[in-house]
Amino acid sequence: MSMLTPRGLKGKQYRVTGNSYPRLGRPPRRGRKVVIAVGGVLALGLVSVGGVQLYDVFTGKNKNAAAQACASPSGKPLAAPEGSPSAAEPASPGAAPSNTAVPQPGNVTVNVYNATDKSGLAARTADELKKRGFQVGKVGNAPSALDKKVTGTAQVLSGPGGLGAATLLVSQVASGTSTQDDRADATVDFVIGDAFTALADPNQASATLAELTKPSPSPESGHC
Repeated sequence: MSMLTPRGLKGKQYRVTGNSYPRLGRPPRRGRKVVIAVGGVLALGLVSVGGVQLYDVFTGKNKNAAAQACASPSGKPLAAPEGSPSAAEPASPGAAPSNTAVPQPGNVTVNVYNATDKSGLAARTADELKKRGFQVGKVGNAPSALDKKVTGTAQVLSGPGGLGAATLLVSQVASGTSTQDDRADATVDFVIGDAFTALADPNQASATLAELTKPSPSPESGHC
């Protein structure tokens, strides 16, 4: 008879007599270690894939994928839907189409008309436009079709050949709008409305012009 402390019995002593022995706990299963090892490999793989994708994003390697996402099944870029702003009219009031150049003020002839009850407003506005470099044509009261009918600050009218000039004039007044008519020349009518007080500050006019002529986002920006 002897006192033994077999492994796995946490320091407890047992009396061993005859042929009877205390049962020992089962050794740790190898399966648990295998599961932990496989889980670690999978986690490492996911981290690696994520790192590759982030690298592609920051290095611009996904540009081709973005272009393909915005393409038709034939591989050609998708055309703007008929009737959408990019297909027919400028997105912002007074903005010229992307293929229309905005001229310098010295190349623009503007007719200034007063559609309000305030006397002398057309003459004062014409003088201010001259100071800004515009060529002034006719100055006077608005035609009957527009007289007392312009509720905003100003309405700019031009033909197809004066769209760029109209954009330039719209930028000179806050909340101005533009309308296209069928005139054959490139002159522009600046019709003063009821809400008009003065032309915009030159710095503000420059900022407005930059906004009106800002190019549309390309497919690479993530918008189709």
